[in-house]
Amino acid sequence: MKFELKTENENYSKSISQFFGIVFFITLIIIFCDVALKLGSISRNHEIEYNCRLLSVAKSKPYFKKLSRLSNLKSKQQIWEFCREVIK
Repeated sequence: MKFELKTENENYSKSISQFFGIVFFITLIIIFCDVALKLGSISRNHEIEYNCRLLSVAKSKPYFKKLSRLSNLKSKQQIWEFCREVIK
């Protein structure tokens, strides 16, 4: 008859590896969220610059509406001044 005794070392190593796995997974989620937020900001800035350039060529109402929505500016004069600063 064989008698085996399990030690606690296996339990500690499993719990430590699970802990590091969870920390790694949470770290990846945080990094991906940060990248997504930064890409959103870059995309928004590019869209503002693109619409300002289009507005300087063709002064049409849809460009004013898009820029008003993106920049939270209401009057055409404010949008023009904003676009002058962006295009510089």
